[in-house]
Amino acid sequence: MMSGKLTAHRSLMLMIILIAFVGAFYKAAHFPAPSSFQKSAIPVVSSAAPRIESHFASSKLFTQVHASSAIELQDGRIRAFWFSGSREGAKDVAIHSAVFDPSKAQWGTEEVVMTRERTQSALHRYVAKLGNPVVGRAADGTLRMYYVTVSLGGWAGSSITTMSSGDEGATWSEPRRLVTSPFINISTLVKGAPYLYRDGTMGLPVYHEFISKFAEILRIDENGAVLDKQRLAAGGQGTLQPVVLIEDAQKARVLMRYAGAEPHRVVTATTNDAGRHWTAPEKTAMGNPDAAVTGVVLPDGRILAALNDLEQGREALSLMISADGGNTWREIQRLEDHLTAKIPFDEEHFIGNTQTLLLQRDSSVKQHLADYVESAKRTECSKGQCSYEFSYPYLIQTRNGDFHLVYTWNRTFVEHLWFNQAWLDQRAQKPSHDALH
Repeated sequence: MMSGKLTAHRSLMLMIILIAFVGAFYKAAHFPAPSSFQKSAIPVVSSAAPRIESHFASSKLFTQVHASSAIELQDGRIRAFWFSGSREGAKDVAIHSAVFDPSKAQWGTEEVVMTRERTQSALHRYVAKLGNPVVGRAADGTLRMYYVTVSLGGWAGSSITTMSSGDEGATWSEPRRLVTSPFINISTLVKGAPYLYRDGTMGLPVYHEFISKFAEILRIDENGAVLDKQRLAAGGQGTLQPVVLIEDAQKARVLMRYAGAEPHRVVTATTNDAGRHWTAPEKTAMGNPDAAVTGVVLPDGRILAALNDLEQGREALSLMISADGGNTWREIQRLEDHLTAKIPFDEEHFIGNTQTLLLQRDSSVKQHLADYVESAKRTECSKGQCSYEFSYPYLIQTRNGDFHLVYTWNRTFVEHLWFNQAWLDQRAQKPSHDALH
């Protein structure tokens, strides 16, 4: 008798799962596809003088930071986000933010946007860790944040949590879980910048790591619900963290982190019909040591990208440009270069070198230089040996044509580079392998 009840219960559960799957498939298959991308109108700017500045967006010491992103606010300021805590995946990791004022060339106070405990309370479920915040602007002007939360296991067990802000990030709505699967709704992570379609829906590049690694795109309606999703690559191809680069209303290129077999290269795919169909993914000539990549399409059609153009390690960070739609690339500036540190530096060498690097990057740290160096040493040194990491770049171009690049600087600070079109054009005229100073 008991066995019959269990069998009936299992059959009912299977039927519910099947109905959910069919319903989700029907919705994805029958919801109208968007007709075109919405591309921001950024003028071709001819500046009088090349300019580049370097600052640290984060200011908290003796902590680890990672996975920064940025967005332009309505008043022209830049708001950046990142996660910060004692280490990646720790229970004290929180989402932090700060605002950069170009008129003052200065970052404001670092503040906590969301914690693990507050996320857990809002979702009514256990949250072990969080990370990877990205923010996009919805068609109605509100900001939408998407970040990763994990309840069980590692990052492969992630789901996406979302919040919205109607006051440019000063305050946020209660977090809620984004439903991306009719089943257990896990193994969806986010890293790339959201973008818009002409119909007002939002595209959100995401990726999966559970069992099989692959990239896909979610389309989200004006209420923040997932309408449909589309794979950019088959499972097992090792494509992660897609970045969608919109060329015009119909054309776009996606660049993807690669976690597959050698050779280790950035992977790309293209569309000519606003994302209804994508070409099969293929490797580019750019190296990729299983690390994030970023990029933007310039008003004149060139593509600018920032990445670790290496097959192993994250000791160097490069700015690359393509003048033929992404078919070929060349380095125009080595932003960071510590390839000689592949054999770990001893602490004495690391301390001296880090002092120099800190002052080159942001002279305002001089007053507390010893604390900044000690903070970096705690993160990058172990048992007297030290290393370097420059990773997870995130690039935007603002309405006035300027560029803002944020990235992880030795897991200790969020580095911010601010440069104009004139500086970019100057660098594009002559190749360089020298690190930025």
